This record gives sequence, structure tokens and C-alpha cells, in this order.
Amino acid sequence: MPAKSKAQQKAAGAALSTKRGDTPKSKLKGASKQMVDSMSEKQLEDFASTKRKGKPQHVSH
Repeated sequence: MPAKSKAQQKAAGAALSTKRGDTPKSKLKGASKQMVDSMSEKQLEDFASTKRKGKPQHVSH
């Protein structure tokens, strides 16, 4: 599943970094903190590798 916004993609990248042990979990904020616990490394890779072109900064719910 691709990310729907640039913000979602950045959060997935931060969560992926933590999942791999490159960033401590204490440095995470907001959505990325929840993503670490609720998503697999493969799911985070899919979100983080989404093309950014044409994506809005944020998506309203």
C-alpha cells in the first residue's frame, strides 16, 4: 500500500529507521511512534518508498 501524502511517507521512513535499530524510539513523535508497533518492516518499506511526485503534504480525513 503506497503512502497517500508526503507526511505519511516521512513518518514511515522514521518508523523504519527505528525498526532497523538506526534511531532510538524515544526520538519518534506522533504517527511514526504508532507505526513502529503496528506495522511490519515490509509494510514500512512500502510506505517509505512511495514516489513523492504529485503527493499532497497532508491528507485530510
